Amino acid sequence: MTTDWRDARLHIVTGKGGTGKTTVAAALAVALATRSRRVLLSEVEGRQGISQTFDVPPLGTEETRVAKTIGGGEIVGLSVDAKAALLEYLQLFYKLGRAGRLLEKFGAIDFATTIAPGVRDVLLIGKIYEAGRRRKDGKHRGAGPAAYDAIVLDAPPTGRIVRFLSVNAEVADLARVGPIHSQAGSITKMLESEQTVVHVVTLLEEMPVQETVEAVGELRDKGLHVGAIIVNMVRPPYLDDAALEQARAGRLHKPSISTQLKEAGVAVTAGLLDGLLDEAQDHALRVDLEREQLAVLEQTGLPIYSLPALADGIDSGEVRELADALLGQGMAR
Repeated sequence: MTTDWRDARLHIVTGKGGTGKTTVAAALAVALATRSRRVLLSEVEGRQGISQTFDVPPLGTEETRVAKTIGGGEIVGLSVDAKAALLEYLQLFYKLGRAGRLLEKFGAIDFATTIAPGVRDVLLIGKIYEAGRRRKDGKHRGAGPAAYDAIVLDAPPTGRIVRFLSVNAEVADLARVGPIHSQAGSITKMLESEQTVVHVVTLLEEMPVQETVEAVGELRDKGLHVGAIIVNMVRPPYLDDAALEQARAGRLHKPSISTQLKEAGVAVTAGLLDGLLDEAQDHALRVDLEREQLAVLEQTGLPIYSLPALADGIDSGEVRELADALLGQGMAR
């Protein structure tokens, strides 16, 4: 499967709550870090999902290495804090220095990041924008290799993603001149360019799939580039199609199943056998539902990648397993 985002540097990962978007973002970062690449994995919701996933101490406001790949790649973690980003912004554009700290002391910083509409999201995205512009020498201008080969953003869920990504365009319209207008316009240009793609994580269930389809439509309407749909926690059918058809219709052959159980050393009772047949029928109906939901996702025309359900939970080892699955399907090259 070929991708339409070969030149993208910013990969934004969203999804309905509970679909595992943080895990998928981490796996994508590891996949992108192959071939000795340096990748920034950033979060903006303050949940410390990155540190928990890679089993490292909680991240602060500084960029911190959280993992290395076998091929020499590096994943750097960052938990973006709106308050710290605003102080940095005030120093960068207005040279406030100590005055900025006085504003924090009197509560002005908390007011701006929690009360003023849209300011928090502008600051959070602005920090990602700044990291993307930075060169290896720490400067933002001039020639030279970028500090990061790619950036993966664990973004807000699908219910908030369009507002989160479009707020800079609204701010640019409100602030007609000055550094705020200039930066907001630059960030909007970056988000709408081919260097940025938005990937949506989902499960093969009705509500996540419906939210995914709605989010894809809204993102496209805003002129943003949607990359892929990543179906997480996929379980293969336990039965082949013929057995599924029999289970669905309640026609599995009891005597045959009973014989196989006895050969396996299982004490067969009527209750056990009936319970297994009910489970088989439920499983067949579940497979039908998942196939229906997959067909709905296919109607978006987007490439679809799948990640397996892992029985033992998620740690750094499992994240690498998921990264290998993405690489094997061609999502990250």
